[in-house]
Order: sequence, then C-alpha cells, then structure tokens
Amino acid sequence: MNGFLYLIPIALGMGVAGLIAFLWSLKNGQYEDLEGAAERILFDDDENEADGPH
Repeated sequence: MNGFLYLIPIALGMGVAGLIAFLWSLKNGQYEDLEGAAERILFDDDENEADGPH
C-alpha cells in the first residue's frame, strides 16, 4: 500500500511531462505538414534517372 504513495505522484508527473512535450511539439510546428512526408516517398530526388537509362 505504501508503494502507491510513490507510484501515483510519479504517474502524474509523467503524464504532465508528456502533456508538456506534446504542447511543445505542437507549438514548434511538428504537425504542420502531415501529407508532405507521406507524399515525399513517392517522388525520386535523383534527377539523372528521370532522363532515362544511359
């Protein structure tokens, strides 16, 4: 039973730390371009291959 006296504040502290980390990432624009990374994988960055095989 004494373990709960330690575990509850630790759990609440970890929850607050997670919330602060989420709000920080939201403020710094981590969720601005959700489609960009998903679409970027479809395009080839190497322009030499677009000319055809040599």
